[in-house]
Amino acid sequence: MATKNAPASVSADPVTASLQKLLADSYALMAQTHLAHWNVEGSDFFQLHTAFQSQYEELFTAIDEIAERVRALGAYSEGGLERLAELSELSTLPVGRLPAKDFVAHLIDGNEKVTAAAKAVENAAAEADDLETQDLAVKRRQTHQKTLWMLNSFLK
Repeated sequence: MATKNAPASVSADPVTASLQKLLADSYALMAQTHLAHWNVEGSDFFQLHTAFQSQYEELFTAIDEIAERVRALGAYSEGGLERLAELSELSTLPVGRLPAKDFVAHLIDGNEKVTAAAKAVENAAAEADDLETQDLAVKRRQTHQKTLWMLNSFLK
């Protein structure tokens, strides 16, 4: 049974450990994007509300794929809000009235961190000659790079 003081990942395998981190960071980003979707206000409301929804829905699907890859590798996926929060390094999105640009800036930071987590998975998978996991990580980076381009374009 895992305890509150359990190590950052229950797997000693670098590929599985990096996937668990990507899972936790992706889950945190999904929740924060959903929060931004609910709370964004202002003249850009409709545009951002719709964009945030498509982003959190895409992340929900991706999280399932990541967790299932962990299982395919013979490990158990981390889960539960508290445990995923322990594993994630994303900062918390403040609740309350924020300018739309602050929501976007926060999500840029989160997407950058998830992109880095996907790169770590890609590197671990390359080292292990695990092309399937490497492919998953490359696809995740591509998706987050596109999201970053869109969010950064909004701030210009």
